Amino acid sequence: MTTTDDLTTTEMRDTIHAVTSTFDSTFTWDYERTRIPLSKLYEKAKTSQWNASTDLDWSTDVDPEKVASELGIGTSDRFGVLRDYPNSPVKHFGDKEWLEVAVNLQCSLLSQFLHGEQGALLCTARITETVPWIDAKYYAATQVMDEARHVEVFARYLNEKMGRQFRINDNLGSLLDDILRDSRWDITYLGMQIMVEGLALAAFGLMHAITNEPLLKKLLRYVMSDEARHVAFGVLSLQEFYRELSVAELRERQEFAFETAARLQRRFMQSEVWERMGVNPAEVARILDEVNPPAQQQFQTMLFSKIVPNCKKLGLIDAGDGWLREKFTEIGVIQFEDWADTGEEYELLDEVAKDRSA
Repeated sequence: MTTTDDLTTTEMRDTIHAVTSTFDSTFTWDYERTRIPLSKLYEKAKTSQWNASTDLDWSTDVDPEKVASELGIGTSDRFGVLRDYPNSPVKHFGDKEWLEVAVNLQCSLLSQFLHGEQGALLCTARITETVPWIDAKYYAATQVMDEARHVEVFARYLNEKMGRQFRINDNLGSLLDDILRDSRWDITYLGMQIMVEGLALAAFGLMHAITNEPLLKKLLRYVMSDEARHVAFGVLSLQEFYRELSVAELRERQEFAFETAARLQRRFMQSEVWERMGVNPAEVARILDEVNPPAQQQFQTMLFSKIVPNCKKLGLIDAGDGWLREKFTEIGVIQFEDWADTGEEYELLDEVAKDRSA
């Protein structure tokens, strides 16, 4: 195992990433708990904690190639168009190379989950410091624990079961930096709790529905239980705050939400995988943008299934002149607006409680 003392200065620079920001740490001397939905969420969080070391069976044997093939990533679904495209940069790939692509794509996806969870860890610690309500501080503190556990389980699964990790995707990395640089506490909420966590919840759900690998399946079930509360936390908190904002202030939040969604979509082009395979990621992106295969369209569209209804619950879709509604309509995701928002459904997703009662 490599320790911090073993790392060279260059390796430390590559491993440690600092984001400079200025924000107010906010005390509140009002300890009366007046926000009932947040208090209810806090109580649920206290009873739904789980231990990654004892609640998951880490003795489970995992075959990375089987997991990757089962999920169908990189074969005939999202990236299959690359096989036959004229002058494709991967036209020389055979079955062996495509299986390696599949394993790398799966490890990359799990790696981005891992890095995103660390981003959530930092953002929720920030929310604990900056949010002005005691009910929100109580809940945010439980989420810090949740996020530490999520970082732990994804890192352990990648290291012990899949055998490889990938660097953070450029789109995700720059987005996390921007969220942490912003001094406004509600932007930390909107960027992380609604957008990043909302997209992650949808992505976890898609992977959970497909995989039959028992350790990964249970890991995702439990992480999703926590994530549903996290997104609900953002919905319940910002709904109150956004009622008091001006049209101009809401427009800033609308634009931030849409830009964030676009950057999160680009993260799933997984350029870091093609780099490792010796392929120019820009060429892959160009072909996929040109052909826009149906499986890729469906995958990217479903990632908005949690974001759109939550944005509607916050009043962002139709605020002002309805700018965000127009944008969501343009990219073909407005149909999700009346799906259940996470502020209502988080209790239904509490798989930890279901297992304990069973």
